Amino acid sequence: MGNNPVHIIRAPQQLGPLLRALRKQAGLTQADVAGQLGVTRQAVTELENRPESATFERLLKLSAVLGAEIALQ
Repeated sequence: MGNNPVHIIRAPQQLGPLLRALRKQAGLTQADVAGQLGVTRQAVTELENRPESATFERLLKLSAVLGAEIALQ
């Protein structure tokens, strides 16, 4: 994997809270992330609340914006 820290989640339900925590740790607002992803702030809220509804591509872009790699184990 790359130089980004790897965060391992053991259940899909852990993904939303992890995304929120990583965003806050990076000092980013939902609006900041939305701008970098080219989506609305509401779309970022949806990613954090229901990440299972996101496309794989969007999750990859989000992990790049947050500077983290996420693995499901």
